[in-house]
Amino acid sequence: MQIAFIAVIMVSYCMQRVYRGYGCLLLLALTLILGAPGMAAGQATAKNDTQAILTEVSQLMARREYSTALELFDKIDKPVLQTAEIQLLRASVLNSAGRSAEARAIASGISSRAPNNIDALLVLAASAAFEGKDREQRTFLERVIKLDPKNLKALSDLGYIALRNQSLRIAAGHFDNALAIDGNYREALVGRAIVYNYAHEPKKSEQLFNKAIQLNPQWAMPYNERARLYKGAGYLQDALHDLDQAKKLDPDSYWISVDRAGTLIELNRKPEALEELNHAVALSPQSFLAYIYRAGIKDETGDYKGAEQDYLVLTKLKPDYYFAAEGLGIIKMRNHQYTEARDAFLAAYRYAPKEYRYALLAAINWMKAGKPSDPKQFLAQVLRTVPRDSADWYILRLYHDLSGDSDTVDKAAREQNFDAKSTMLFYIANYYDIRGNKTLANKFFIQVQDMNRIGTVEWKINEFMIEERK
Repeated sequence: MQIAFIAVIMVSYCMQRVYRGYGCLLLLALTLILGAPGMAAGQATAKNDTQAILTEVSQLMARREYSTALELFDKIDKPVLQTAEIQLLRASVLNSAGRSAEARAIASGISSRAPNNIDALLVLAASAAFEGKDREQRTFLERVIKLDPKNLKALSDLGYIALRNQSLRIAAGHFDNALAIDGNYREALVGRAIVYNYAHEPKKSEQLFNKAIQLNPQWAMPYNERARLYKGAGYLQDALHDLDQAKKLDPDSYWISVDRAGTLIELNRKPEALEELNHAVALSPQSFLAYIYRAGIKDETGDYKGAEQDYLVLTKLKPDYYFAAEGLGIIKMRNHQYTEARDAFLAAYRYAPKEYRYALLAAINWMKAGKPSDPKQFLAQVLRTVPRDSADWYILRLYHDLSGDSDTVDKAAREQNFDAKSTMLFYIANYYDIRGNKTLANKFFIQVQDMNRIGTVEWKINEFMIEERK
């Protein structure tokens, strides 16, 4: 389930990377405009100064030094600074700096005076993209297409929106339309290659990635995306080679760093992966994916204190990612911090109310922190949602009633599904442990260990509980 969760969020970052390049494209266009012939001497001086400033702005943007780039606009001659072109460039830098509200205000003002200003509409679309407003973003891009049906930027970005929403046919149509106009347009090449990858056409995908790389050898994105193609096909060394190249070209890319760490994990090079994840967290401490990978490595390698810190961060950054609350609960349980463990499992249960194991784990820790009857009211509420006579129902009823253990043991003995059987035995063992019958508790803990259902939450907890009982 964790893998599926991660896979869903990996699509959207392409859009942000494409939009971060818009400021540089607009800057190039403005530099060409300012370089046009026919200016008077005074205008030429102002033009040369502005060109020099814009060149420096471009260099700073390439290094993601957005605050310094924004400061340079104050050096531009005021009449030039007030032009729509320069203001839109400033808005684009503001977008890249994460200040989309300010960028939107500038572009909205220009668009209200000049509704057909395509650059203003594209900046507004970029603001919407950074804010995750797909519908609004699409509206602005569709307005651009009405004004300019062959606008490559708008066509490609509509493709990325469709891609993010997993509408592969629509995405392919937009990218194909862009490539019909310009077969070398790089954003469309990469976008179409991604669609081919998701559509299980790896050869066509690789061909377009290869073309994008051949035409744009200094651009990190096609290397990064081709690496994902290779990784998905099991060619991990080839994927890592591409990610190494992508990192050389864009060493401060959070997503390249996370992708590279994920590949290193699959290659079982976890110390290197951990170093890469530390780099990713330093680049973007408010982004949650690197914490997921890093917490997993730390937990697996016995750095429980470090894992606990990462799980705690995750519960704040991404509370609906309930696996973090699960991990935090297990570590708190290991440390005999039963009240904190109960609260962590309750948090997981709130986001996954059909995962009854979280209710049961909360109940176990609730009982250990106080009296066996303390979670009775909570368990009564949970029981009303569980299918009667199911394995979950038997265990929950046992913990609620604090009786009926023979029926539950008999149900476990008749259970044919090994995972379900092992899970029931684990909760039976904990029930006897809480009730003070250590002999029966030990018997069932050993049975869980012997069944060896590696990978389940219960197996993981059972292992350290047995170790403690030696």
